[in-house]
Amino acid sequence: MRFLFIFLVSVSLMSCGATVAVDYDKETDFTQFRSFNFYPDIDSGLSALDNARIMRITDSLMQERGFTRSENPRLLINFYAEEHISNSRSTIGVGVGQSTGNMSVGVSGGIPIGSRTINQLLTVDFVDAKRDRLIWTAEINGELKERFTPQQKEVYYLFVLKKMLAKYPPEE
Repeated sequence: MRFLFIFLVSVSLMSCGATVAVDYDKETDFTQFRSFNFYPDIDSGLSALDNARIMRITDSLMQERGFTRSENPRLLINFYAEEHISNSRSTIGVGVGQSTGNMSVGVSGGIPIGSRTINQLLTVDFVDAKRDRLIWTAEINGELKERFTPQQKEVYYLFVLKKMLAKYPPEE
């Protein structure tokens, strides 16, 4: 049952048209970067739990791609998010009216249903640790429900980070 739930959440996230915007330093030779670590004092604007999720997922994805986490890295990774909360776009309409002859009067309104949505712009930066210079950055817009469970957040961050890191290193 849990697998089915995670699968359904994954499919719904994949159907979202989130696109990744990437920028990088064209003068950089990206083949020299094989070790990484995170900035020690990341101020992402997210909760400590979300920071830990993002770091754990990024660590795993980078190691899958042959990078090594090191205390003396060539790449330093930073991330931060901007969030805006919007009310649910789903509503139930309620209306009352009266009609007499050629004249009618009516009043209606919408009652929002569902939870609010968090619109999140997540940015990941890769910095050359030797030169202390930004060499690659990626941004992705995504939506997550305010009441996501920890498992749903895990699936969401795995999806967006995989999509972002698929663009690294940039193709020449």
